[in-house]
Amino acid sequence: MAREYDKLVRDDIPAIIRESGETPITHAVEGDELDRRLRAKLVEEAEEFAESGRVEELADVFAVVDAILDRRGEDWETVETLAAEKAAERGGFEDGVVLERVE
Repeated sequence: MAREYDKLVRDDIPAIIRESGETPITHAVEGDELDRRLRAKLVEEAEEFAESGRVEELADVFAVVDAILDRRGEDWETVETLAAEKAAERGGFEDGVVLERVE
């Protein structure tokens, strides 16, 4: 029975599916479409991490961010620098502050 996905997957997933005796139907995307699908994949993986809290899901988030950075010609150093600048301006998340409302 066919299952529909229409989502970006890791490069080796089609081979893994074939090894299981099934037939993957795929196509490759590039340019703006790849960028859009990487952003959607980031949300998907972040939601999976939010739901499970498992480090394995966080590793998937890491892999997608790494792919996005590569496509943009950026690196993790850039992300770390920007994160440090934001932390210096607005703080981090160590204190667990929850904003309930502003009156």
